[in-house]
Amino acid sequence: MSVFNRLSDIVNANLNAMLEKAEDPEKMVRMITREMEETLVEVRSASARHLADRKQVESSLQGMKRQSREWDQKAEMAVTKGRDDLARAALAQRRDVDDNISHAEAEIAALDNAIAKLKEDTRQLEDKLSQARARQKALILRGKTVQSRMKVREQINNPRFEDSLTRFEACERRLDEMEGQLESWELGDLTLRDEINALEEDTHMDEELAALKARMQSASQAQSSATAS
Repeated sequence: MSVFNRLSDIVNANLNAMLEKAEDPEKMVRMITREMEETLVEVRSASARHLADRKQVESSLQGMKRQSREWDQKAEMAVTKGRDDLARAALAQRRDVDDNISHAEAEIAALDNAIAKLKEDTRQLEDKLSQARARQKALILRGKTVQSRMKVREQINNPRFEDSLTRFEACERRLDEMEGQLESWELGDLTLRDEINALEEDTHMDEELAALKARMQSASQAQSSATAS
């Protein structure tokens, strides 16, 4: 299985769990990031093992190439000595070694291919992990927002919520009635005070009118006395 197919399965599985179980968004995002980091460690470990295997096969390959050259030299020496039988035996040994060389070279080619793919997977996974870390805060915030909205919706759709609203509205109506009654009492007190103040004002005006009439009468009498003299 490709490392990115596996990574996709990890992400999808965790996201589905978060949606189905309403898990803590921050916890789930951190879990996804941690699993990506663990996958990256596995990929790097696999690359290291392949590199070690290649080094070992390469060392063995160089030894087999030396053996092939040695058997070839022995075959030539046997020919110069007139020992074709020994030359044939040396050539047979060289052929066996050359077969092993071919297998080793094929193994190195396969290891090189695997190392190149793992290197590319590592690069892409590092990029994905870097992006995930950069987007982690935004994802956590979005997850918490969705979770909060889900809780609000559950509350709104809960019959007890409607019952609470009804009782709340009844309480508001009762308070309105109490405030209206209080205002009516205050209005009655204000009217009584206004009437008393009006009476006091009328008494004051009567006193001023009497004083005015008295001054006018005194002035008239003084004028009449002056005319008679």
